[in-house]
Amino acid sequence: MEQESKWIRDIQRIGSRQAAEQLVERYYDEIYVFVYRQTGHKEDAMDLTQNIFLAVFRALPSYDPKKAAFRTWLYRIATNKVIDTRRRFCPVTTPLEETELPVQEDFVSQTHDRELLERIENYVTGLSPSLQAVFRLRLYGEWSFGEIAAALGQSEPAVKSQYYRLLGRIREEFDSDG
Repeated sequence: MEQESKWIRDIQRIGSRQAAEQLVERYYDEIYVFVYRQTGHKEDAMDLTQNIFLAVFRALPSYDPKKAAFRTWLYRIATNKVIDTRRRFCPVTTPLEETELPVQEDFVSQTHDRELLERIENYVTGLSPSLQAVFRLRLYGEWSFGEIAAALGQSEPAVKSQYYRLLGRIREEFDSDG
Protein backbone atom coordinates (compact mmCIF):
# COMPACT_ATOMS: atom_id res chain seq x y z
CA MET A 1 0.00 0.00 0.00
CA GLU A 2 1.69 3.13 -1.25
CA GLN A 3 -0.04 5.54 1.16
CA GLU A 4 0.90 3.31 4.10
CA SER A 5 4.56 3.33 3.02
CA LYS A 6 4.51 7.12 2.87
CA TRP A 7 3.04 7.34 6.37
CA ILE A 8 5.72 4.99 7.71
CA ARG A 9 8.51 6.97 6.02
CA ASP A 10 7.08 10.25 7.37
CA ILE A 11 6.96 8.82 10.88
CA GLN A 12 10.49 7.39 10.62
CA ARG A 13 12.05 10.50 9.08
CA ILE A 14 10.25 13.45 10.67
CA GLY A 15 8.14 11.93 13.45
CA SER A 16 4.93 13.00 11.70
CA ARG A 17 2.05 12.94 14.16
CA GLN A 18 -0.48 13.19 11.33
CA ALA A 19 1.01 10.13 9.61
CA ALA A 20 0.97 8.25 12.92
CA GLU A 21 -2.70 9.08 13.40
CA GLN A 22 -3.48 7.88 9.87
CA LEU A 23 -1.66 4.61 10.49
CA VAL A 24 -3.53 4.04 13.78
CA GLU A 25 -6.83 4.90 12.11
CA ARG A 26 -6.10 2.40 9.33
CA TYR A 27 -5.41 -0.55 11.67
CA TYR A 28 -7.04 0.24 15.02
CA ASP A 29 -10.35 -1.60 14.50
CA GLU A 30 -8.66 -4.67 13.07
CA ILE A 31 -6.19 -4.94 15.97
CA TYR A 32 -8.88 -4.15 18.54
CA VAL A 33 -11.07 -7.03 17.27
CA PHE A 34 -8.05 -9.38 17.29
CA VAL A 35 -7.32 -8.42 20.92
CA TYR A 36 -10.96 -8.38 22.07
CA ARG A 37 -11.52 -11.93 20.84
CA GLN A 38 -8.74 -13.00 23.20
CA THR A 39 -9.54 -10.86 26.23
CA GLY A 40 -13.33 -10.78 26.14
CA HIS A 41 -13.34 -7.41 27.89
CA LYS A 42 -13.83 -4.08 26.14
CA GLU A 43 -11.64 -2.08 28.52
CA ASP A 44 -8.83 -4.64 28.52
CA ALA A 45 -8.93 -4.82 24.73
CA MET A 46 -8.82 -1.03 24.44
CA ASP A 47 -5.88 -0.77 26.86
CA LEU A 48 -3.96 -3.56 25.17
CA THR A 49 -4.64 -2.15 21.70
CA GLN A 50 -3.27 1.20 22.84
CA ASN A 51 -0.19 -0.52 24.28
CA ILE A 52 0.31 -2.37 21.01
CA PHE A 53 0.33 0.86 19.02
CA LEU A 54 2.72 2.48 21.51
CA ALA A 55 5.06 -0.49 21.07
CA VAL A 56 4.69 -0.23 17.29
CA PHE A 57 5.70 3.43 17.29
CA ARG A 58 8.64 2.76 19.62
CA ALA A 59 9.84 -0.02 17.30
CA LEU A 60 8.99 1.73 14.02
CA PRO A 61 12.49 3.17 13.51
CA SER A 62 13.75 -0.41 13.14
CA TYR A 63 10.92 -1.57 10.83
CA ASP A 64 12.25 -2.84 7.51
CA PRO A 65 9.67 -3.29 4.72
CA LYS A 66 12.07 -5.67 2.95
CA LYS A 67 11.71 -8.18 5.79
CA ALA A 68 7.93 -8.11 6.26
CA ALA A 69 4.81 -6.26 5.22
CA PHE A 70 3.74 -3.68 7.79
CA ARG A 71 0.52 -5.57 8.62
CA THR A 72 2.51 -8.75 9.23
CA TRP A 73 4.96 -6.87 11.45
CA LEU A 74 2.09 -5.18 13.32
CA TYR A 75 0.39 -8.51 14.03
CA ARG A 76 3.67 -10.00 15.22
CA ILE A 77 3.90 -7.22 17.81
CA ALA A 78 0.20 -7.58 18.69
CA THR A 79 0.53 -11.34 19.16
CA ASN A 80 3.57 -10.95 21.38
CA LYS A 81 1.79 -8.32 23.51
CA VAL A 82 -1.24 -10.59 23.93
CA ILE A 83 1.02 -13.49 24.93
CA ASP A 84 2.86 -11.28 27.44
CA THR A 85 -0.41 -10.02 28.89
CA ARG A 86 -1.88 -13.49 29.22
CA ARG A 87 1.25 -14.64 31.01
CA ARG A 88 0.86 -11.85 33.53
CA PHE A 89 -2.89 -11.66 34.02
CA CYS A 90 -4.61 -14.63 32.33
CA PRO A 91 -7.90 -12.76 31.69
CA VAL A 92 -11.11 -14.62 30.90
CA THR A 93 -11.64 -15.15 27.19
CA THR A 94 -14.88 -14.84 25.29
CA PRO A 95 -15.88 -17.52 22.80
CA LEU A 96 -16.04 -16.19 19.25
CA GLU A 97 -19.61 -17.45 18.96
CA GLU A 98 -20.80 -15.97 22.27
CA THR A 99 -22.92 -13.29 20.64
CA GLU A 100 -24.42 -15.87 18.29
CA LEU A 101 -25.48 -18.41 20.92
CA PRO A 102 -29.05 -19.57 20.41
CA VAL A 103 -31.45 -18.26 23.03
CA GLN A 104 -32.71 -21.77 23.85
CA GLU A 105 -29.22 -22.97 24.81
CA ASP A 106 -29.23 -23.57 28.54
CA PHE A 107 -27.13 -21.60 31.00
CA VAL A 108 -25.21 -24.66 32.25
CA SER A 109 -23.99 -25.42 28.74
CA GLN A 110 -22.93 -21.79 28.16
CA THR A 111 -21.08 -21.70 31.48
CA HIS A 112 -19.35 -25.01 30.73
CA ASP A 113 -18.23 -23.70 27.32
CA ARG A 114 -16.77 -20.57 28.90
CA GLU A 115 -14.99 -22.56 31.58
CA LEU A 116 -13.63 -25.00 29.01
CA LEU A 117 -12.41 -22.16 26.78
CA GLU A 118 -10.65 -20.55 29.75
CA ARG A 119 -8.98 -23.86 30.62
CA ILE A 120 -7.86 -24.29 27.00
CA GLU A 121 -6.52 -20.70 26.99
CA ASN A 122 -4.58 -21.39 30.19
CA TYR A 123 -3.16 -24.54 28.60
CA VAL A 124 -2.12 -22.67 25.43
CA THR A 125 -0.59 -19.85 27.51
CA GLY A 126 1.86 -22.40 28.92
CA LEU A 127 3.18 -23.30 25.45
CA SER A 128 6.03 -21.71 23.49
CA PRO A 129 5.40 -18.19 22.19
CA SER A 130 5.75 -19.45 18.61
CA LEU A 131 3.06 -22.10 19.07
CA GLN A 132 0.83 -19.58 20.87
CA ALA A 133 1.27 -17.20 17.93
CA VAL A 134 0.17 -19.89 15.45
CA PHE A 135 -2.88 -20.70 17.59
CA ARG A 136 -3.88 -17.07 18.22
CA LEU A 137 -3.38 -15.80 14.68
CA ARG A 138 -5.38 -18.73 13.26
CA LEU A 139 -8.20 -18.78 15.82
CA TYR A 140 -8.57 -15.14 16.82
CA GLY A 141 -6.98 -13.34 13.89
CA GLU A 142 -8.58 -15.69 11.36
CA TRP A 143 -5.35 -15.66 9.34
CA SER A 144 -4.62 -18.21 6.64
CA PHE A 145 -1.76 -20.64 7.18
CA GLY A 146 0.18 -18.79 4.47
CA GLU A 147 -0.20 -15.47 6.30
CA ILE A 148 0.87 -17.02 9.58
CA ALA A 149 3.87 -18.68 7.93
CA ALA A 150 4.96 -15.35 6.44
CA ALA A 151 4.50 -13.54 9.76
CA LEU A 152 6.52 -16.09 11.72
CA GLY A 153 9.14 -16.78 9.07
CA GLN A 154 8.21 -20.46 8.83
CA SER A 155 7.00 -22.68 6.01
CA GLU A 156 3.27 -23.11 5.51
CA PRO A 157 3.44 -26.92 6.01
CA ALA A 158 5.31 -26.39 9.30
CA VAL A 159 2.64 -23.96 10.53
CA LYS A 160 -0.19 -26.32 9.52
CA SER A 161 1.55 -29.19 11.25
CA GLN A 162 2.04 -27.21 14.46
CA TYR A 163 -1.57 -26.03 14.45
CA TYR A 164 -3.11 -29.45 13.86
CA ARG A 165 -0.77 -31.16 16.35
CA LEU A 166 -1.80 -28.55 18.93
CA LEU A 167 -5.49 -29.15 18.19
CA GLY A 168 -4.87 -32.87 18.69
CA ARG A 169 -3.15 -32.20 22.02
CA ILE A 170 -6.03 -29.95 23.10
CA ARG A 171 -8.59 -32.61 22.14
CA GLU A 172 -6.66 -35.27 24.09
CA GLU A 173 -6.25 -33.00 27.09
CA PHE A 174 -9.88 -31.81 27.23
CA ASP A 175 -11.90 -34.56 25.50
CA SER A 176 -12.94 -36.21 28.77
CA ASP A 177 -14.49 -32.89 29.81
CA GLY A 178 -17.32 -33.17 27.34
